[in-house]
Amino acid sequence: MNPLYKQNILATLSLFTSFGTLLCCALPALLVTLGLGAVMAGLVSTAPWITALSAYKPVVFAVAGVLLLGSAIMQWKARHAPCPADPVKAKACMRLRKISTAILAISFVIYGIGFFFAFLAADLLL
Repeated sequence: MNPLYKQNILATLSLFTSFGTLLCCALPALLVTLGLGAVMAGLVSTAPWITALSAYKPVVFAVAGVLLLGSAIMQWKARHAPCPADPVKAKACMRLRKISTAILAISFVIYGIGFFFAFLAADLLL
C-alpha cells in the first residue's frame, strides 16, 4: 500500500476519533452551558450511548490524541517523499497530501474544542 494512502487513512481515523470527543464530551457540556438542558435530555434519550461514552472520557481523549499524534508524525515524515514521475499521478499525490493536511488540521481543531469543553470549560466558566 502506498505510504500516502496510509497517511490519509490515519488522518481520516483521527478525524473520526476527534468527532467522538465532540460527541461524548464537548456537545453535552456545551448544551448544558448554554442552558439547553432539555435538548441534552432529548439527545440522551435518543442516543443513550453518549452517556456511556462520557464515562470513559479520558480513554476516548487518549486514543484520539494517540491517533492524532501518529497521523502528524506520519505526515511529517512523508512531507518530502517523492511523488510519481507521471504527471497525472504526481498531481493526485500532491492533492492527497493537501487533503491529508487539511483533515489533520481539522482534527486538531475539533480535538482542541472537545478537550476545552470536556476538561477546562467547567472550571473556567463556572
